[in-house]
Amino acid sequence: MKEQLQKIEDGLASLALGDQPENLYDPIRYLLSLGGKRLRPMLVLLGHGLKKEDNQSVISPALAVEVFHNFTLMHDDIMDEAPIRRGQPTVHEKWDQTVAILSGDTMMVKAYDQLLEGPRESLLDAIKKFNKCAIEVCEGQQLDMNFEAFDTVTEAQYLEMIRLKTAVLLGFSLEYGGLLAGMESNQLAQLNAIGEKAGIGFQLMDDLLDVYGDKAKFGKLVGGDIVSNKKTYLLIKALELANDTQRKEMNKWLSATDFDINEKVAAIKNIYGELGIFELTQKKMNNFYDEAFALLDTMDAREEGKKALIDFFEKLMKRER
Repeated sequence: MKEQLQKIEDGLASLALGDQPENLYDPIRYLLSLGGKRLRPMLVLLGHGLKKEDNQSVISPALAVEVFHNFTLMHDDIMDEAPIRRGQPTVHEKWDQTVAILSGDTMMVKAYDQLLEGPRESLLDAIKKFNKCAIEVCEGQQLDMNFEAFDTVTEAQYLEMIRLKTAVLLGFSLEYGGLLAGMESNQLAQLNAIGEKAGIGFQLMDDLLDVYGDKAKFGKLVGGDIVSNKKTYLLIKALELANDTQRKEMNKWLSATDFDINEKVAAIKNIYGELGIFELTQKKMNNFYDEAFALLDTMDAREEGKKALIDFFEKLMKRER
């Protein structure tokens, strides 16, 4: 796995980017250099590995999903007014919003350049599937923003939002690897479903880490979702299960405009503890991963490839950042 990750890092470091204007291209290099799990290109390689052993030919097209993902982060950070990304200043903080918008737009175009590195016989399918995925990611982001104005969000609404915003790109990444390996359409659909289920589980873990993670490892403000009243799975379940006293306490903090951040985070976390929200979220996350594992088990694929993908998912379930 480390060897595959290094191939991805080397590929990202050698991307053909322009030099001028510097403040258009330097932010792209900066964001890509901040690291990350490289989850999406790894899924491309793992999907490819379910049929073929040698993946050298798919490294370059696999970078498309990482470049696209970082484009979404650059723009999402503007919309969220986020000051920190992976423990460092966000692009709009380090430069400004205009630079972040234009650099992000350039990354989106660069993602298509990387898709063009794939084999010609699967290129049309790849672009159609990528376009569908990219639109759904935008739909998910818009729903996430819409939720800020909603008084209540149901569990079903939230799970659909994170399916679109986060999970569809993981589904596409895994499916894209299969497409590059020449898999049949029924197998590709199965890969997409596996990736989506794991992607929902991945986002639920992200919700947990935002509240319970180690700040030094998480790379973002721990408790940031609580501070901003973000309607995560944790908050939705807490409001659903709270008694009158707990709900009154939560609504007090949700409506407060002048408060001590640490005090608010501690108060909401205390209610989460009383309601067993950590355990409920973890159980929901595990359910989605279990569904992904069950689907993978039915696939006609290389056993070595299946084991590699299972190992990868299991690491995600235990991650600390």
